[in-house]
Amino acid sequence: MPDAHQRAAALAAAIFESPLKSPAEWEKKFHPRALPEGAAVTRFAPSPTGFLHIGNLLGAFVDRLLADRSGGVFLLRLEDTDKKREAEDGVSGIVRDMRDFGIGIDEGVVGFGREKGDYGPYTQSQRKEIYHTYAKALVEQGLAYPCFCSAGELDALRGTQESEGVNKGYYGKWAKCRDLSIEEQIRRVQAGEAYTLRLRSPGDASRKIVVQDLIRGKLELPEYDMDVVLLKSDGIPTYNFAHVVDDHLMRVTHAVRGDEFLATLPLHAQLFRLLGFKMPKYAHIAPMMRLDAETGGKRKLSKRKDPEAAVSALVRAGVPNAALHEYLATVLNSNFEDWRRANPGAPLSEFPFSLKKMPPSGALFDPQKLEDVSKTVISRMGAEEVYEQALAWAGAYDHELHDLMLADEAYTVAMFGIDRGGKKPRKDIARWGQAREAFSYFFDELFEPQITDKPEILKAYLDIYSVDDDKDAWFAKMKSICEGLGYCPDVKAYKAAPEQWKGHVGDVSGAIRIAVTGRANTPDLWAVMGVLGEARVRARLTRLPTAVPTGCA
Repeated sequence: MPDAHQRAAALAAAIFESPLKSPAEWEKKFHPRALPEGAAVTRFAPSPTGFLHIGNLLGAFVDRLLADRSGGVFLLRLEDTDKKREAEDGVSGIVRDMRDFGIGIDEGVVGFGREKGDYGPYTQSQRKEIYHTYAKALVEQGLAYPCFCSAGELDALRGTQESEGVNKGYYGKWAKCRDLSIEEQIRRVQAGEAYTLRLRSPGDASRKIVVQDLIRGKLELPEYDMDVVLLKSDGIPTYNFAHVVDDHLMRVTHAVRGDEFLATLPLHAQLFRLLGFKMPKYAHIAPMMRLDAETGGKRKLSKRKDPEAAVSALVRAGVPNAALHEYLATVLNSNFEDWRRANPGAPLSEFPFSLKKMPPSGALFDPQKLEDVSKTVISRMGAEEVYEQALAWAGAYDHELHDLMLADEAYTVAMFGIDRGGKKPRKDIARWGQAREAFSYFFDELFEPQITDKPEILKAYLDIYSVDDDKDAWFAKMKSICEGLGYCPDVKAYKAAPEQWKGHVGDVSGAIRIAVTGRANTPDLWAVMGVLGEARVRARLTRLPTAVPTGCA
């Protein structure tokens, strides 16, 4: 009479009729990586079910940091086994969002139908044979079995459990197919009955397991005792089973994921143990939160409710990658802002990021804070870098501005260079999408002239204006025309006797500013006029159309 092992092998052969590689063959193919001691292998494993928002990519950002700081590898894996929920642009959208977000992919999916690396396929729907190999091994060990319960039977089971007030699920005495004889299981499989493959869990909820989380520290959790589905009726694996096999064979050392997976951590720990795999180090991140406009309370950042937080929306608005990274660093470690103040010019890569300093509760997505961070990041850039990044953004989203900027690079760089550098650099834009509004008056094609009610000021200034004046001479000339026009050349003297004057020198320069730029507020007017150039300034002061081509000074 066949022993238990032989009978289990017969069941496995009935379930998996096609020849499969052995676990040893897959282990040889996906051998341990040749990396330095302590190098982290991390993975970002989204489902292609829609756009990525900044909360989704928080974990990917951590993955990238861990890999970079340890000389490791960061890979992108697509968990696409749920085809019903897959978005039309899901795969290419994820890759595009990561590229636009500035997160480089060392290995894995790099485009629709394109992968790189020696541990693939990196798309789960292409790894069915691998999953079946390890599922078959579990059947052969008596650790998995076919379940023939229909959806209706499972619904009835849950209803009975609810009425009796016990935990809902397929376990213990509620696992109807668990104790079917192997002979009956083989007969029903060969008869073509529909079935799923379930884990025969050895867990006992009265016992505890201990897992050391890299963010939350020591976790004591009850063992998992449910007979979960490993393979669905179509042979496609469930997430719980697939990701364990994938993390092992891709030699992932650090698994960063949302804290919603804490509930299934005991199951995953059990699967790693039963399969004979070493479990990666886990770091469970709390979800990014958002203040709800309706309730005033906090809620989880949502794809449906917060489209403005989509990575694609932030890129389209022109938030620089460096600003997004800097903002996320403030979210990840509370000591980042102190470090940044002490190291204003240091690259982000030098920040001593620590998982242990990550908040266990959800950080709040604050668009205003992101805007403030972005203003500071842009203010630290040189004029050339601002030009290059703004030009690249305009090339994708504002073709008219792009062509104007490209017509004369030196002119546009000089425009961006006004009030840049020094201890208090200008902070007038937070994203490249604001560049048109902030700098339109430098381009005749975009300039909107304003009619002044003080033409006498413009006429008087035109008589003495010289493009060669330095700032002191320029301001001295401004003051020199004041008294003849009824304006006080000294602001303090004006405040002492305002009734004696029409205004002061600031009003005179204000009238010139409006004529030259069409605005009441701009950066340093002398610097602005210097960039605009003599022909353009004279034309605007006389309110005459100018034929000066863009970029001429």
